[in-house]
Amino acid sequence: MLKRAALFPLKRLPGALLLALFLMTAAAAAPTAVQQAALERAVIDHDQGRLLRARRSFEALARQKVPAAAYNLGVMHLEGEFAGASPAQARRWIERAAKQGFVTAQFAMGQLFETGRAGPRDLVAAHSWYERAAAAGSVDAQVAAGTAYYLGRGAPKSPADAMRWYREAAKGGDVGAQYLLASMYEQGDGAERDLRLARYWYDIAARNGDPAAAIKARELDPREP
Repeated sequence: MLKRAALFPLKRLPGALLLALFLMTAAAAAPTAVQQAALERAVIDHDQGRLLRARRSFEALARQKVPAAAYNLGVMHLEGEFAGASPAQARRWIERAAKQGFVTAQFAMGQLFETGRAGPRDLVAAHSWYERAAAAGSVDAQVAAGTAYYLGRGAPKSPADAMRWYREAAKGGDVGAQYLLASMYEQGDGAERDLRLARYWYDIAARNGDPAAAIKARELDPREP
C-alpha cells in the first residue's frame, strides 16, 4: 500500500531540495501538520540561503523521525553546505530515511552505492536499493533496476526481469523505458517477439516526444501481420 505526502526528492544525483509530491511506503509515517509546516519553512530557508537555520530545522525534525528531514539533512551533508559536513554523515541520514520507508531516499541510496559518492562503490547493494524503491513505485528506480538486469550489472543478467521493470517504468511514463520495451518486443529479447506490442510502445514513446520511436513505429507498420 502506498501513501502520498509532501517530500523533497533528488534530481538524479543528490543536490536539489524541492517541495514535491512523491511516494512513501506504508512503513513511513506521514508528518503531522505541524511537522509538515516546519519542513516547508526549512526548505524555504534553504532556498533563500539561510542554511544554518535550515540545517537546524532538519536536524530537529529528523530526531522526531520525520524521514523527509533526515533525507534533506543528508543531502546538505553530501553537498558540503556547512562546516563539518561529510559523505559519511550524508549516507547515515539518507539511509535512515530510506529504512523509514522514504522512497526518494531508497533511490538515493542506490545512486550513492552506484557512484561511490558516499563510500565504496557497490553495484550489488545499489541494485538492492533500486529494487526496493522500484517495488514502491519509483519510476527512476524501475529503470535502474531494469538496466541492472539487462546489463548484468549488480544483478544476474536477465532480459525477462529487465523487461518486467522497463514495462513498469513505461507504464509510469518514462519515455526511455517505453522505447526500450518496444525494442525488446521487436527483438524478442526477454519475451516472445511481438511486433504489435513493439509498435504500440514505439507509438507511445513517439507521442511522448521521442523522434526515433516515431521512425521505428512507421517502419513496423508494413511488417505487422
